[in-house]
Amino acid sequence: MTSVTHEASLKEQFQSGLERGELLIQTCNNCGRPNMYPRHFCPFCQSDDLTFTPSGGHGVLHSYTVVRAVPPRGFEPDLPYALAVVKLDEGVQLAARLEPTSDGSWDGYACDAKITFSPGPSKHTGRGPVAWFRLADRS
Repeated sequence: MTSVTHEASLKEQFQSGLERGELLIQTCNNCGRPNMYPRHFCPFCQSDDLTFTPSGGHGVLHSYTVVRAVPPRGFEPDLPYALAVVKLDEGVQLAARLEPTSDGSWDGYACDAKITFSPGPSKHTGRGPVAWFRLADRS
C-alpha cells in the first residue's frame, strides 16, 4: 500500500505504478471503498484519507472499439488500436488498451470476456504509461 501524497500529483503516482508494472487503485481508509480514477477525496464519503493499493488485475471487458482510421490528433502512429472499458474484480472501472491476440487482431475479444492486466515496460505509448489488458488464459 502506498499512502496518497499531495506532493506528487495523483496522475504521477498512478503512472509510476504502471511504469513498475502495477495497476493501482485507490482505497478509502475511512469507508473502505475502492475508487478509480485517483482523486484527492473519496467520492463516497469525501475523506481525504486515501491509499493506493495494487489491483489483482483481473476483470471483465464491458465494451471496446478498434480504431482503424481517423484517430485523435497525435494517435496516428498507433493505428490500429483497441480501447476498452474494463470492470476490475475490485468493482471499479477504467479505460484501457487491449493487446491484439496472436494473429494481430482483436477478433477473439467479446463483451463480458475475462481479461487480465498486462504489465510491462513495452506497454508505453510514447505519451505516458497506459493500462493494457489481454484475454485471460482459458483454463
